[in-house]
Amino acid sequence: MIRTTAKNRLSAVSVRSAKPGKHCDGGGLWLYCGTDGTSRWVLRLHVHGKRREMGLGAFPAVSLASAREQAERWRVVAASGRDPIRVRETEARAAARSDISLSHVTAEAFEARKAELKGDGEAGRWMSPLAIHVLPKIGNLPVTEINQRDIHEVISPIWHSKADTARKALNRLAIVLRHGAAMGLEVDLQATDKARALLGKSRHQPKPIPAMSWADVPAFYASLEAPTITHLALRLMILTGVRSKPLRAIRLDQIEGDVWTVPGEDMKGRKGRTPDYRVPLSKEALRVIDLAKAHERRGYLFPNQSGRGFVSDTALQHHLERQGLEARPHGFRTSLRVWLAEATDAPHEVAEAMLAHTADSGVVRAYRRTDFLEQRRVLAERWADHVTGGTGQVLALVANQ
Repeated sequence: MIRTTAKNRLSAVSVRSAKPGKHCDGGGLWLYCGTDGTSRWVLRLHVHGKRREMGLGAFPAVSLASAREQAERWRVVAASGRDPIRVRETEARAAARSDISLSHVTAEAFEARKAELKGDGEAGRWMSPLAIHVLPKIGNLPVTEINQRDIHEVISPIWHSKADTARKALNRLAIVLRHGAAMGLEVDLQATDKARALLGKSRHQPKPIPAMSWADVPAFYASLEAPTITHLALRLMILTGVRSKPLRAIRLDQIEGDVWTVPGEDMKGRKGRTPDYRVPLSKEALRVIDLAKAHERRGYLFPNQSGRGFVSDTALQHHLERQGLEARPHGFRTSLRVWLAEATDAPHEVAEAMLAHTADSGVVRAYRRTDFLEQRRVLAERWADHVTGGTGQVLALVANQ
């Protein structure tokens, strides 16, 4: 009996001069030569205890080196308990029905995921890490050929300098690879994890968003004296502590009395899983809103120049820069949170609710069905008093208010 465990028995010369019959290269790879002068490669494998013969193509169209490369891939597939012939047939069907490039599979994965993304992902935040750093370099590669070395090559330039972007790109690549697997393609689902191992630990040290000291906020607030869109938007941002996007997108129909209800889709978090958020409006906040009504267009209190949308975060940031300030608009949330910690005795969960932070586990929240609106209403008035020139002295929050 011929032993077939030793590999690479044949040579290019012996293959070209092979006579009719079966010639073993080892490891289950055989060259079948017919009496009519044709030759073909066959890989013998055992799958689930049964021997299978898998054709790898005719010689010389498929060279000895190419046959060995194919054989090695299918041996690995068989060793994992899968049937290589069925895997190849699945890949062929997928390739026949659509493009299987990384770019195409990424587009399909994004389309399938849209329902979970804010605004159906139209802002481009989900796609941008891939569109900027990955797809221009390896987007044309078949997703079945993407490995950790390819991923390492495109991520390494930003691994230390843009760590958050690199992390998002890796996470989204993993989603794309899982989508490829769901399409029936033979992809390496561990490619991103292996790429992380190659990349090592990031040297990037995250820096907190520059924020203004709460003691300095009243002076800055007083400087926002013009009834312009930028000044009014910054005033309301300071008073409410709401994030930039929902603040800039505030609409008149979201306000009822002294409560502004921010739709869940505008809040930070996954689409469909973030509840609406009620914001208590202080007397000063209501005054700012009344002033902003003069600018209202298409329901937006802070419209952009075209009038078709709302003012940009850049416009707010530029105002701070023109004043020579390092602080960013988002930093006023930090100013409020530090004030709550240093100048009030607000319970932790109430202070976190002021910024729409999740302070407890899902189980606790399921039983504690309150957003502390009344307690936050008291704090909002106290904060407004400080912002508009109050003493800033330590304030107590009455628990039953």
